[in-house]
Amino acid sequence: MLLKIHSRCNLACDYCYVYQNVDQSWRNQPVTMAEPVVELAAARIAEHAARHHLPAVTVIFHGGEPLLARKTLIGYAAQVLRSAAPAGTRVDLRLQTNGVLLDDDFLDLFDRHDIRVGVSLDAGETGNDRHRIFPSGRGSYRSVARALRLLAGPDRRHLYGGVLSTIDLLNDPIEVYRSLLEFDPPRLDFLLPHGNWTAAPPGRPPNDGTTPYADWLIPIFDRWYATRPQRTGIRLFEALIDLLLGGASRSEAVGLGPVDLLTIETDGTIEHGDTLKTTEDGMAATGLHLRSAGFDDVLALPEFRARQSGLAGLAATCRACPLVRVCGGGLYAHRYRADNGFDNPSVYCPDLAALIRHVHTRLSADLRPSRPEPAGARPPA
Repeated sequence: MLLKIHSRCNLACDYCYVYQNVDQSWRNQPVTMAEPVVELAAARIAEHAARHHLPAVTVIFHGGEPLLARKTLIGYAAQVLRSAAPAGTRVDLRLQTNGVLLDDDFLDLFDRHDIRVGVSLDAGETGNDRHRIFPSGRGSYRSVARALRLLAGPDRRHLYGGVLSTIDLLNDPIEVYRSLLEFDPPRLDFLLPHGNWTAAPPGRPPNDGTTPYADWLIPIFDRWYATRPQRTGIRLFEALIDLLLGGASRSEAVGLGPVDLLTIETDGTIEHGDTLKTTEDGMAATGLHLRSAGFDDVLALPEFRARQSGLAGLAATCRACPLVRVCGGGLYAHRYRADNGFDNPSVYCPDLAALIRHVHTRLSADLRPSRPEPAGARPPA
């Protein structure tokens, strides 16, 4: 569950999928989630966990910028969510922040309530501040770097979830990787900029066979894969390796696993994932509210079930592709086209295919049995 405890932000990132895209419903949301809505959300989550005997649920405090909410509200929400959970269900609390307001007081709060923290940072100062800026136009890098140094310290590291970085093709990939490693993250995730067949991502023209995003990611994969011991996990790469070896993906961006993410807005309305806000106005809406609907009601909606149908829910082009069980059609929002909805491959299809083939080649080389040595080649024991 993404729990939107605050619906405004203190940055003005030019690629933001909430504030800078087609769906502007955030304007109608309360700025902060009220305590009764928190309590109702906790009750619905507990109800769902009990009905399905869930051993764990994950709740991510989100926004907007969640640190704009009062510390007392975050602490209250953590307490209520855990106390409402049925016996046998663990509540995993996380928070995703731009890091600007992160300080020792917040980290003390997260320590008391066992809340893991993810921070968004795209690159070093020049690359990050091209997009992630304050409303005044001032860059955010120095504020975020200060926060990350606090989070990476020995007394706080147990709270450190990792760093999310949105790819900018103007940045050198290896320089980006080096700059992020300076903050010793336990995990990185490189995100493809949101776009689709109607609104193309930066530098990714539809129906173009070039692979600019694969070309950007592959040097980082090679550097990361060849480093022993690895200094960090990279979620996209680990997901591809797991899938190529017959396992399951832990990323919504690849694989055929069912989507298991819902959003609770500050007013208590239930929505699909925020990335659908990049397609058309109202696409993320379900029409349901915590007051009158449980999460099973959302799961029964045709548009949600379409996202749970695995291979059968993909475009014919994807179903016929030999890479489909690894690619999975890519992120759902990236398949959108105004004239036919989501019945398309990802707008990133060439990039995903090139990256998967490259990872497969590297894995195959490492897993290929070595040629038997000729008789007599080894000295006697």
